[in-house]
Amino acid sequence: MLARVWSASLVGIDAVKVGVEVDVSGGLPGIVVVGLPDTAVQESKERVKAALKNAGYAFPMRRIVINLTPADLRKEGPIFDLSISVGILAASEQVSAQLLGDYLFLGEVSLDGSLRPVAGVLPIAAAAQRLGITGLVVPAANAQEAAVVQGISVYGCKHLAEVADLLNNPERYVPVKLDGLKELATAQYAGPDLKDVKGQAHARRALEIAAAGGHNLIFVGPPGSGKTMLARRLPGILPPLSFQEALEVTQIHSVAGLLKNRGSLVSDRPFRSPHHSASGPSLVGGGSFPRPGEISLAHRGILFLDELTEFKRDVLEFLRQPLEDGHVTISRTRQSVSFPAQFTLVASTNPCPCGYFGDSIQACTCTPRHREQYWAKLSGPLMDRIDLQVAVNRLKPEEITRQPTGEESAPVRDRVRAARERTRDRFKEDPAVGCNAEMQSQHLRRWCQLEDASRNLLEGAIRKLGLSARATDRILKVARTIADLAGDENLQTPHVAEAIQYRTIDRMQ
Repeated sequence: MLARVWSASLVGIDAVKVGVEVDVSGGLPGIVVVGLPDTAVQESKERVKAALKNAGYAFPMRRIVINLTPADLRKEGPIFDLSISVGILAASEQVSAQLLGDYLFLGEVSLDGSLRPVAGVLPIAAAAQRLGITGLVVPAANAQEAAVVQGISVYGCKHLAEVADLLNNPERYVPVKLDGLKELATAQYAGPDLKDVKGQAHARRALEIAAAGGHNLIFVGPPGSGKTMLARRLPGILPPLSFQEALEVTQIHSVAGLLKNRGSLVSDRPFRSPHHSASGPSLVGGGSFPRPGEISLAHRGILFLDELTEFKRDVLEFLRQPLEDGHVTISRTRQSVSFPAQFTLVASTNPCPCGYFGDSIQACTCTPRHREQYWAKLSGPLMDRIDLQVAVNRLKPEEITRQPTGEESAPVRDRVRAARERTRDRFKEDPAVGCNAEMQSQHLRRWCQLEDASRNLLEGAIRKLGLSARATDRILKVARTIADLAGDENLQTPHVAEAIQYRTIDRMQ
């Protein structure tokens, strides 16, 4: 007997429909899996055999050939366990084969027949819906995740016996329903609040501008001045994810295997903070069969690099292209995969190796040569791509002991949301631009026109600071965001002047 069951395989964050053909025929008992299976797929032979026996089904003691199509696509992971099990049951006539052409099966099978969750279910569900698949059968732990996709019936099962009963008696089962829009609307951000930050009005203002325009930001200051504390409160003033953005973020986290115990949709903007010992591939993604790295996991959110100058210089250079393009392409001999990477880079660092250069209380013990070597880890092209460069000074004693709590995140978030709405109205005919940091040259020419006084001010800053054309464009983008926060339609001299001051530590030594 021959049975064909549908499953799927991941290529990057996209899914490819995979056919699982099972042939049970005469000959010496044995199982052969063909179609470029990896070790995990080869091992499924033993898992499935034990699972079927322990679940109370007869395992056919005949020659079984399992073909995974298309044959030139590499198949990896335990995701095919359930489809192989169903194929063997159908080929041995223990379950009805009537629904096999309409349903897609995903899941890892334990030796007792129970189903374990797998990674990447959400992008597979989205691909199945586009391909016209009627139903999706997944482990119960993945059902909420898959049900986010509308237009496809999702059935969550805990055991192989439930799957067999679903195929024999489909009228007994009701698909899982989920309203993703309602779930996002009721989500509450539970992260740290900006009111915990005392003083630092200049840094708080830069944080608000970064949130309103999606601008990259770096804090420079002595130890204990509040750089990390400020950065960790940026997600709390960002506008909430739209449904489409939440779907993008959730698909990436699903492929990375971060959703097994996290419900259905990622409702908060990602905040990723890799250690300074991280390698280049861990940041941008990689592997023989590429998986998303930290910059893709930070898509639509924040990538925070604490102690930026402690990262290896060659690792930091990996960030240059994704910061400019909003995606990263990983090329390997067997395949090339593109991952989205539209993130806001937030970094913090000390001004010198000892940390106290320019401090008003503690003297710096570093030589000019040491400071030069310290800052040499940050290349000019990388600093060009950081729009806001902010010096964070140590708090005064009276600010530490007497300063009341600062402004809460909620009113700041309202101002940020209003500024982003102005941006959306401006670019309603160009939906590819979601915030001012994503503007291109043609947008700058139209929306960032300068008066004579502003132009003279900017030209003087270019001469004095030695700014590149890219850095100049980023000043204009920041000025546009400052104008949006103020509710002004046109750029004015104070907007440009404030934007220029955020470039004053471009080449700090």
